[in-house]
Amino acid sequence: MNELERVISKMDLQYFGTGQHKIDIESFLKKEDAVFLDVRSKEETETIKIVLKHHCPIAEIPLHELPQRLNEIPTDKFIGIFCSSGIRCTIAFTYLKSKGFKNVKIIEGGYEQLVSALTPGKIFKHINK
Repeated sequence: MNELERVISKMDLQYFGTGQHKIDIESFLKKEDAVFLDVRSKEETETIKIVLKHHCPIAEIPLHELPQRLNEIPTDKFIGIFCSSGIRCTIAFTYLKSKGFKNVKIIEGGYEQLVSALTPGKIFKHINK
């Protein structure tokens, strides 16, 4: 059994039913030593730029470039994966898990939840904690 098969074989009903694979954006933004992995296409990141200056660094790596750019993702940080709908996140999540990343989750909610988490009051509270 290769590593990808081993990872997938652990993804049963309990795994998905207990949400072990995802995190909401507000919980993610509270994490220390986290990296926001944006797997949207270059065209998407050029159109809607996400900047989390007061929260964490962002790695913009389109899903199709992930295998060639894997070394750009730190293994010692919490990795939150983001895309607009969750499909690319799921693929990236499974790929990273198969490559030995242990501290990685899918950021759920897409743009709507992200924008909601970045209102002025919430940013102010984060900066002044």
